[in-house]
Amino acid sequence: MRTPGKLLRTAILLSVLLAAAAPTAATAQALGIAYCDADHLYDTIPSLFYDDTDYTPQGRLRWNTQRYRRKIARTAALVDSLGLPIVALWSVENEAVVRDIAAACEGSYVYLHRTLNSLDGMDFALLYYGDQFFPHYVEPGRRYLYVEGTLRRPVGRGRIRRFRTDTLGLVLCSEPRMLRWVVGDLRDERPGAKLVAMGRLPERGLEKYGLRDAHARAERAGRGNIRSRAGWRLRDRIAVDTALHTAAGEIYIRRFLLDDAAAAPLPTYDRRRYSGGTSYALPVYVYLE
Repeated sequence: MRTPGKLLRTAILLSVLLAAAAPTAATAQALGIAYCDADHLYDTIPSLFYDDTDYTPQGRLRWNTQRYRRKIARTAALVDSLGLPIVALWSVENEAVVRDIAAACEGSYVYLHRTLNSLDGMDFALLYYGDQFFPHYVEPGRRYLYVEGTLRRPVGRGRIRRFRTDTLGLVLCSEPRMLRWVVGDLRDERPGAKLVAMGRLPERGLEKYGLRDAHARAERAGRGNIRSRAGWRLRDRIAVDTALHTAAGEIYIRRFLLDDAAAAPLPTYDRRRYSGGTSYALPVYVYLE
């Protein structure tokens, strides 16, 4: 049983984290990019190509239509609460799942999905505003997805709107070791693209590839996007091209994403017990200046 002292410390911790992760007024209108782990967002239909038996109505986790719809609604609510023009998703099963998320969002998001042929069926997807980002090249691979497009963003102030365009290359990666050779190849093959790498990235050596860890400051301050017995840890991060100017990256934390009793992200399943949460990992984000 939690004592009053532990409950007070938990409340203080949550208040500090919520305050630290709240976007400032200066960045509220900037163009932001976020990365979210959807925590094994499967549909309820058995696959013919990999074993997803646990995530079926008859499976070990009793994954059914009601739970699926709840997860879709919570994921869409997260995307809408971010309010950013580019949101990368990891751990979605197929295009039908991504289409359901986009349809449930209040924001006018366009989606992009590619099948990665992974052993667990998990894929990457991208939700974005179609009037700000225009993909023109997509390359899926083992545990990564590369999306290159034209980014259109306003510059200056006044009645006459002016826009700047950049060729932006998004590298979505779920294994740190993959980034080194993927980015190395992209530097040779796509030299005109300014790269933004997201997901599970190497903690060191990013500067070799012309990247800067946008979440280094948050990590040094002790903030993270997953929580274990050892405390908060930054598992997912965003690294940006040194040619891009960005605000310091942060972790996105809101009360509806948390288990207040544990002061940790509320997962969909806690081992085999259904918790009904959004994800065991908090999103990370960065603003382009």
